[in-house]
Amino acid sequence: MKLDAALAPASLSDVPAQAAAAEALGFDTVWTSETQHDPFLPLALAAEHTTHLGLGTAVAIAFARSPTVLAHSAWDLAAASGGRFRLGLGTQVRPHIERRFGLPWPASPANALREYIQALRAVWHVWQSGERLNFRGEVYRLTLMTPFFSPGPIEHPSIPIYLAGVNRGMIRLAGECADGLHAHPLHSARYLREIVHPALRDGATRGGREPGLVDISVSVFTVTDPDEAAFARAQISFYASTPSYRPVMELHGWAEVADRLSGLARRGAWTDMPAQIDDEMLRTFAVVADRGELASALRERYHGLADRLTLYLPFRPGERDPFWKDLALGLDR
Repeated sequence: MKLDAALAPASLSDVPAQAAAAEALGFDTVWTSETQHDPFLPLALAAEHTTHLGLGTAVAIAFARSPTVLAHSAWDLAAASGGRFRLGLGTQVRPHIERRFGLPWPASPANALREYIQALRAVWHVWQSGERLNFRGEVYRLTLMTPFFSPGPIEHPSIPIYLAGVNRGMIRLAGECADGLHAHPLHSARYLREIVHPALRDGATRGGREPGLVDISVSVFTVTDPDEAAFARAQISFYASTPSYRPVMELHGWAEVADRLSGLARRGAWTDMPAQIDDEMLRTFAVVADRGELASALRERYHGLADRLTLYLPFRPGERDPFWKDLALGLDR
């Protein structure tokens, strides 16, 4: 089971030290997110200052940019890193696409994202092969790529695509046409077992693929002390208040709690929300263990359910380095 790291949001000048430290401590891959900074620029610096560390986005927002624009970013990072780049994509939700990015929300996000992936791969194929671009979908039509705008072939053109998915539709899509799945931190072992894995198998069957081809990357809440417990309760309560994540709560019979959390969120009563997450919920959605036992607790929960883990704790060099190193060694046993 591989241990990955979420790079802490930072200025670009801090990224080389972050990436070099992550590689030295034994992380397999570092992931950037599209929150406070662009997700791609840090990875260009990380590629330059590492030799074998995997690099990826968790996630970049697909509907915030055209497939061709994103194809260029991914192609350049794959070339610069020697094939170490993984492209993680997410849809975000309608208000963010329309009101934060100023772009239209598709009628069917799953269908649009399927076509988006097909368009990306069509562009990459043209660049690698020199063939004519002729992608004609219902949402995207890409038919113009002159040599002046083609970067040409690269050594590692097969760029893995990961999709973020919570509900069955997006998870099935990952099984159908993606190389990996980014599972949301608001999950349980039961949710992975009863919802995620069956949906991936259904998608693989629909896409004519072998089950098990999709790499499952999981973001994990962990609790090793009271401060981390308070942080986890706050994050779990925030996510559980969002309608998109309601199926996770419903699976465990906590729909009424989700309703209360949604009501508190609408009133802006954020400080009252963590108290709704009792100890049973905390242990369901977070791995609670002493620091010395955390690696074994993670292995026990995620054996057969996940291929790579990223703790829901941003990685910062010099903070908890012995903890990270011991965890990487513990998961590698």
